[in-house]
Amino acid sequence: MDTHVYKKIELVGSSTTTIEEAVKNAVKRASETIRNIRWVEVVETRCHVEENQIAYWQVTVRIGFTLDQ
Repeated sequence: MDTHVYKKIELVGSSTTTIEEAVKNAVKRASETIRNIRWVEVVETRCHVEENQIAYWQVTVRIGFTLDQ
C-alpha cells in the first residue's frame, strides 16, 4: 500500500458575493502554482464592512496537497 505525505498552506480568499466564492477564489489561485490539491479546510470566516454594509467576505483556508514522489 502506498503512503501519502501531505503539505498544507494557509491562504485567505475574498469575494464580494459569497463565502463559497471566496473559498473557490483561494483554491483557484492556489491551483495556478500547486499540483495535487486534495482537500480544503475552512479555518475562519469574516467580512469587511463599509458604510454599514458587507463589502466583501474573507475566508481563511488551509489547502492540503500531496507531495510529488
